Amino acid sequence: MASPIADLTYRNYDGPLEPPLYRWWAIAKASMRLSIKKKGIYPLAFLSACWYLLLLIVFYFIDMAAQGVPLGQKNPILQQIIWKDQFLNAFGVSQLALFIIALLIGVGAIANDNRANALLVYLSKPVTRLDYLIGKWLGIFVPITLIVGVPMLVFFGYCTMSYQDYGFLTEDPRLFFKLLLLMLVPGFFHASVALGISSMFNQGRLAGAAYAGLYFMTYFFSGAMKIVHIASSEDGGTTPPIVKTLFYCSIDGLQIALGKLILGTDGSDPFSFAQAGPGRRGPNISVIPAPNPTLFIGAFFAICILSMFIAWTRIRAVEVVA
Repeated sequence: MASPIADLTYRNYDGPLEPPLYRWWAIAKASMRLSIKKKGIYPLAFLSACWYLLLLIVFYFIDMAAQGVPLGQKNPILQQIIWKDQFLNAFGVSQLALFIIALLIGVGAIANDNRANALLVYLSKPVTRLDYLIGKWLGIFVPITLIVGVPMLVFFGYCTMSYQDYGFLTEDPRLFFKLLLLMLVPGFFHASVALGISSMFNQGRLAGAAYAGLYFMTYFFSGAMKIVHIASSEDGGTTPPIVKTLFYCSIDGLQIALGKLILGTDGSDPFSFAQAGPGRRGPNISVIPAPNPTLFIGAFFAICILSMFIAWTRIRAVEVVA
């Protein structure tokens, strides 16, 4: 006599099936789900966008102060703004917050899998090393790019609606497309370098310590070069070209160099438009001109490719014995 209770120990899968081409996407989605569950990522994302909020507040008070300007005349302070420099300054200020986000979601991507012997599962057929590497890379690249891009494009939209009369769109008609390229830089760099460092360790904390050490060592070196530049420029002197080049030899500096090259500007001091008088620009002795494009674009991609190559060579489906 047949049992009235059905055997529930095994059931065939009847859900949607994706082609093998999207194996990497399953890994990317799993990585991104883990990223958005980290509570620290939300205040850091807000912190990375705070400069745009500060600019909006400053522009609001400038508009309020301009109520006494005679009818038909433009606000003299807003006329001094170099709009692309505002995006560059916000990009530079956000670097530390973006780096910490990369530490939270990136450096443990492979190291923690090494510790848990998860590669034995990930690299079982039909998943390949390339699927795994692309999925992990996208799991870091997409969140960081969204964190950079959303406030940047919102600020662009606000300025487009509010400051067309002050040359926002005519100053650089290709600014929107340059911003689309600029927003890819931090995610591309941190995803590549974080995976390369993560693959060399079996614990995410050790990988994070290594990446943090590299970041702050290069950060202080870059800061020292800026101090030398300012000291050389205060009395009308000339800064040696090597100092200007070395200023960009840091994790932050390399990305800021790419930002200047993409936007086509040397930058300016924050709020220098408010310090300058009508019809002239304020002095920017602390601003270091954009570096050699061939050298730094090549260095950017060389570091990213080398980091990904290191990760590729160290991804192996072998048991790690502590």
